[in-house]
Amino acid sequence: MTLGRAVGVAAQVITARAGDKAGHGTYTAPVANANSRFYVRIDKVPRAVFSEVSGLQMETELFEYAEGGNNEYIHRLPGLTKVGNVTLKRGISVDNELLKWYSRVVRGIMDLRTVTISVYGTQQTHGSDTVKPLVTWELINAFPCKWTGPQLAANGDMVAVETIELAHMGVLAYS
Repeated sequence: MTLGRAVGVAAQVITARAGDKAGHGTYTAPVANANSRFYVRIDKVPRAVFSEVSGLQMETELFEYAEGGNNEYIHRLPGLTKVGNVTLKRGISVDNELLKWYSRVVRGIMDLRTVTISVYGTQQTHGSDTVKPLVTWELINAFPCKWTGPQLAANGDMVAVETIELAHMGVLAYS
């Protein structure tokens, strides 16, 4: 059974069980959306079509403080928050814009850009022709810190994929 089918079956079971309770109505579980409907927009890159996005993460360090006279527990407080590098993969393109961007940064030109990642639902909204993203993340002041060219083989028939890793100053989320 695939994950999508398993989630669908689980949603049906939850709905059926919740509906069995007299007087409580029915509960419909939230719809799980596939991770395959997304779009990446990068300032100054006309066509930013990517096959994969990874590394979208934030982590807050914990500051532990032992209060004098209190031996029952240690206070755990939020400290600095770090953001992870985001990796984008796509088939190589004629314009070579991602490598050009990386080359500018290597030469010391701080070419900071806004990168927007939007995820779209798999379910179509009834009565609407416009498609709105479920969630959008904006990477602030992003710049490339690593570029990887395609793996080439004379007998290969795979798509030539380039990878760019982006450092950034933070993530804003919109829904």
